[in-house]
Amino acid sequence: MKSSRKVGFLWQLQTSLLSLMIAQGTLLGLPASAQLRTDSNSATPNGSSLSYSQFLRYIDEGRVLKVDLYESTQTAEVELESEDGKGGPRTVRLNLPVNDPDLIRKLRSSEVDLAVWPNPPGRLAWGLLGNLLLVGLLLGSLVLLFRRSGSMGGPGQAMNFGKSRARFAMEAKTGVLFDDVAGIEEAKEELQEVVTFLKKPERFTAVGAKIPKGVLLIGPPGTGKTLLAKAIAGEAGVPFFSISGSEFVEMFVGVGASRVRDLFKKAKENAPCIIFIDEIDAVGRQRGAGIGGGNDEREQTLNQLLTEMDGFEGNTGIIIIAATNRPDVLDSALLRPGRFDRQVMVDLPTYKGRLGILQVHARDKKLADDVSLEVLARRTPGFSGAGLANLLNEAAILTARRRKDMITMLEVDDAIDRVTIGLTLNPLLDSKGKRILAYHEIGHALLGTLLPHTDPLSKVTVIPRSGGVGGFAQFEPAEEMGLESRAKILDEITMTLGGRTAEELIFGDAEVTTGASNDLQHITSLARQMVTRFGMSDLGPVALESQQSEVFLGRDWMSRSEYSESIASRIDQQVRQIVTHCHSEARRILSAHRVLIDRLVDLLIDQETIDGEEFRQIVAEYTPVPEKALSVPHF
Repeated sequence: MKSSRKVGFLWQLQTSLLSLMIAQGTLLGLPASAQLRTDSNSATPNGSSLSYSQFLRYIDEGRVLKVDLYESTQTAEVELESEDGKGGPRTVRLNLPVNDPDLIRKLRSSEVDLAVWPNPPGRLAWGLLGNLLLVGLLLGSLVLLFRRSGSMGGPGQAMNFGKSRARFAMEAKTGVLFDDVAGIEEAKEELQEVVTFLKKPERFTAVGAKIPKGVLLIGPPGTGKTLLAKAIAGEAGVPFFSISGSEFVEMFVGVGASRVRDLFKKAKENAPCIIFIDEIDAVGRQRGAGIGGGNDEREQTLNQLLTEMDGFEGNTGIIIIAATNRPDVLDSALLRPGRFDRQVMVDLPTYKGRLGILQVHARDKKLADDVSLEVLARRTPGFSGAGLANLLNEAAILTARRRKDMITMLEVDDAIDRVTIGLTLNPLLDSKGKRILAYHEIGHALLGTLLPHTDPLSKVTVIPRSGGVGGFAQFEPAEEMGLESRAKILDEITMTLGGRTAEELIFGDAEVTTGASNDLQHITSLARQMVTRFGMSDLGPVALESQQSEVFLGRDWMSRSEYSESIASRIDQQVRQIVTHCHSEARRILSAHRVLIDRLVDLLIDQETIDGEEFRQIVAEYTPVPEKALSVPHF
């Protein structure tokens, strides 16, 4: 983008210069008759033009009284006698042919008063003024173009092609402090050490400690990596440089490396200081991972960055903080100690973290008394900090749209559905399609309520959502621990098959719809992971596939098979057995509660939404004894 901007600037400059040169040539190349006509018009407003043939005829008739001839041009002013002899003489203009010596002799033989003048009056002054005007226009255009270029990328952008694009602040005032960052307390603690070292370095140097040269913030998008950098800038009180990784890379080879050198040169002049590089994976990807050796410009930029961070000269007093959500693609030389000594994981917040984030973002929101941030924090596992901020903002927008003064729990619930599922559409009419959809969703909700290892039901609805969602059964996931048992995975597969199984049980195989396509993809993936990654099958505790499936062009053209064809066949058999077993369990449980399913479907069609607590009460009336846990078979 920046290179195209410079090319556009040069093209605009060249076009302007060419236009001015053409204009100057046109003005200076005009015949002097044009300038003389202007003067003649001002001196003799009644004058008119005269053809050369008429002029010769008037000489023979003796009507020409006087001729003023200008030697530097071929234009003359002729004083003619009136035709009837009663009126006074009149002056006309005449364009004379080039090199006509007979004309002078004819004028003298006719005794015409002839006067030869060196230059038309005022021509020299007008020519000089025109030249000065062109020069002024040229200089003004150049100044305007350079000023425009400076406004696009700083003063002298066109002449500072290899200069760093980093934003510099002697004392960065970002408006963000560590008190404004919640939910990532461990990361805050590690970065507070960096700020403390910059403010009180003697506390660390007294015991021989050295502050890390570089800190790499790693985490999913929206978890607060850039927010942490802003907090460091607001707390440190030292010079702060901020730049994005993409601002180093240019179309021309060597420009990125030049910008890295210029950035660290400025940083050394202002040490101690902090350099923050956002999205460093744009410039720090593994070298030699592309076709033909990769991008030379990016690799040269990375090489220069490696040298500046920990090379022969060193960079004492400079702390580099970088952020990325793709640590797997970074070059190993960039991650080694001495460059990025410390890698800080900024993970998705836990319950306490989500509660703290919601408290921060709820400061400027008008919440009703029925809104409980604790309940909201429990209902939003897996949300990032940015997701929680967006959730409260959506609730505020819905409140304003409904012309309410305060955000209630209804707006919060609708905001959660809108963020996670989609925008609410018009309800379906009471038709066969709506009834099939109701049986499908009740199948999910009932199995999720009866099975012992599933998450509690939040609500079930047949109100369609944008994106092709006809209805859904929503569950409240428990606080994530990163560990799931074999029984829980099997129950999840069984619950996910509940919609398809209910359609088969009620309407028969001929009326089964395509509504379970996503469900089938999900359960197939879960069953395959049980066999190939989790060791939960007869193949034993072996990992047959790795989690990472992405490849680099030029390094791994095709994913390498880690097992033989016979093992692949056994994997397929195990996956099929797991899914078939869960499908049989789902059919058995739903068949035993056939009457309950009909009542729940009628209620759902009537109300369109059933709350989780109401659903569990209805189920408890028909099944006072809890359903026994699934017998976990061996596959």
